[in-house]
Amino acid sequence: MRLNRDTLVAIGLLVICGVFWHQSFAIREPDYAQMSPAAWPRAILGILTVLCLIYLVQSVAQGPDAPSDGPRGVAAFLRHWRNVICCFVLFLAYLLAMPYLGMLVGGVLFVFLLLNALGGWSPRRMAIHGAIAVVAIGGMWSLFTYGLHVFLPAGEWFGRS
Repeated sequence: MRLNRDTLVAIGLLVICGVFWHQSFAIREPDYAQMSPAAWPRAILGILTVLCLIYLVQSVAQGPDAPSDGPRGVAAFLRHWRNVICCFVLFLAYLLAMPYLGMLVGGVLFVFLLLNALGGWSPRRMAIHGAIAVVAIGGMWSLFTYGLHVFLPAGEWFGRS
């Protein structure tokens, strides 16, 4: 029986979920009465495991991959994986700029640039992508800063003096 790539990925994800589940038992339990610190990670891992099982069943039902002629040469490879490479390069730039720009400005820039790189650079799309970036990152930043009182990186350039 020949397995397709999705089946191998699903099996790998299930193994990772199992390793993480096992590691959740190493989380220290506090001495005072409260919910276990491992409760949320285990709940999320349970959901992820169910989703990975669904993925495995679907991939097995799909059958083996048809032989394909993948991209030949470096140029074809880069064209084929352009969006993935773009996402990783922009995320690396976001991480490197975080100490200088901070979470809010850097996050808005990252989302704006990523949406434009993947969706196009027309003026109408840029306005929509800008609004999405400001609302999504601004909302998340506000929730964490004011609602949850989490200190997020302000950055050297825009930080408080």
